[in-house]
Amino acid sequence: MRVLILVSIFVVSVFAQTIDCTQIFEERKGELLREVEKIDEARQSFEALQAATNTLFDRQQTKLDEQRDDLNATMLKIESKKEEIKSKIEQNEKLLAAIKGATDDKISATYSKMKDSSAAEILEKMSVDEASAILFALEPKRVSKIMEKMEPQKASEVTLRLVLGPPFK
Repeated sequence: MRVLILVSIFVVSVFAQTIDCTQIFEERKGELLREVEKIDEARQSFEALQAATNTLFDRQQTKLDEQRDDLNATMLKIESKKEEIKSKIEQNEKLLAAIKGATDDKISATYSKMKDSSAAEILEKMSVDEASAILFALEPKRVSKIMEKMEPQKASEVTLRLVLGPPFK
């Protein structure tokens, strides 16, 4: 009998512990399922946020690419205009040099044909720079003859200006 009581106590205690373990496992299983659901919700939120961020990034990248393309096109236009302007400046400088050369040749031919006293009288009435520019274009022999006929003060000013050389402005 004692043995039977002992066995029954043992069976009851084992059965009671089994029930308690099953109940604990079920509770723990429920807690784990709730945690899994929370993790799944967090993952879904993260994936939605990541998708939205990627979409925004793609839009911004597209916009930046368009702006870069526009900027490159504008830079090409600017470079083209710059080359065009540079070419026109060179053409204008050549034309200006040709015109100046022709004008200087014409003026120097005119003063070369004038009498020394007439040329000196005209040059005395001009500014020092203008008179110097005209005399600079003439032959040195012709310059000396004209300067002999000029007033000494004006001739000395013109001589000092001729020493400095062009441009006579």
